[in-house]
Amino acid sequence: MSLTGTPFLYTTVALSVVALILPLVLWSRMRGPKAVLAAARVLMLLFAQATAVTLIFVLVNNQNNLYDNWADLLGTGNHVQQAANLGQDGTGGIALKRLPKVKQAFTAADGPGMRAAGGVEVTQLKGRVSGVNAEVYVWLPPQYHEAKYRNHRFPVVELLPGYPGSAKAWFGSLKVTEQLEPLMRSGRVAPFILVAPRTNLLAGVDTGCANIPGTVNADSWLSIDVPKMVTDNFRAAAAPANWAVAGYSAGAHCAVKLAVAHPDRYRAAISLSGYNDPIGERNSLAAQSVALREQNNPYLLLRKAAAPPRIALYISGESGDGYQAGVALEQIAKAPTTVHVVYLPRSAGGHNMALWRPQVPTVFEWLTVNMGQSHVRAGTTPLEPSSAGSTHAALASGSASRAGAVRKR
Repeated sequence: MSLTGTPFLYTTVALSVVALILPLVLWSRMRGPKAVLAAARVLMLLFAQATAVTLIFVLVNNQNNLYDNWADLLGTGNHVQQAANLGQDGTGGIALKRLPKVKQAFTAADGPGMRAAGGVEVTQLKGRVSGVNAEVYVWLPPQYHEAKYRNHRFPVVELLPGYPGSAKAWFGSLKVTEQLEPLMRSGRVAPFILVAPRTNLLAGVDTGCANIPGTVNADSWLSIDVPKMVTDNFRAAAAPANWAVAGYSAGAHCAVKLAVAHPDRYRAAISLSGYNDPIGERNSLAAQSVALREQNNPYLLLRKAAAPPRIALYISGESGDGYQAGVALEQIAKAPTTVHVVYLPRSAGGHNMALWRPQVPTVFEWLTVNMGQSHVRAGTTPLEPSSAGSTHAALASGSASRAGAVRKR
């Protein structure tokens, strides 16, 4: 029975109801020795508590798409077949343009939000470079199957969840297709192909979207294998001018890191409540040593870049949760790199889907403009960020005080 399926939810609800009724019906009617009665009543209470906790977990998990299946929940899933040393560029010396096209088999995806706005398709992809074997979800914009677009190649956005998190989260919890489909039809948002690859590749740890020889090649999975699959199977426009990556929480860190590290693969990145230093997620493999942290910190990558990359970054967050990390990048960015930082007041919410979901239309309007897909003017934030009084070190680590993040009016 699927962890996120309707049958399991209904079963959990039914057991919770039974667990509530049992004590009411049997508590005073049971007969026997006192020890037996006490044990039976304790078991009924434990059963009621267990079913209640399970029901709450299932509801929260379905709402936030934290765990996609039982293997993810129990920490038994492993989607890495091999993790060879692929070198600095993550290609392992493979001539990517010479790789033959591979046609994938796609099926309709199940789960909350997966059938909305035309439906999401899923395929099992064996990464030829990364050695990862995992699912990838794809949603095609409404224009994709229209006759007048039959020769058109569409821009692409990769969607990355947080940790723990399911690749389905953008479609289910954030309702990205339901929100964007009418905006694409009206022309406010460009007709992007949306791609959500699995990022939870190893049991019990966040890969930090890093390449770690002998362990995982998550960077190459996301920035090479998944894009190659998309261009092989769909009318996707060429990178980097037409490719972007977006994420929330740990996925936000990955999005910015991938764009900064690979301006030859991405033109833009969206970060919702992210961080720069991988230590922001202590379960991240990229946080396990100083060297790995430096290699996967977009602030340090941008500061040390031989030439400023031609990328655009959109970074939103509350003070202490993404905002300072964005301002740190803004302070060191040099043309043609651009960084747009949006300050979110505490009243906007917390580190959760309720904060990120309403931002979806705004960030995709911004992407539409900054990727040259339309002359539509993106919605502007009413708050202009300021980083006065905060040091680069504090901003980069996300430890700057609220006093150094005063809003301008």
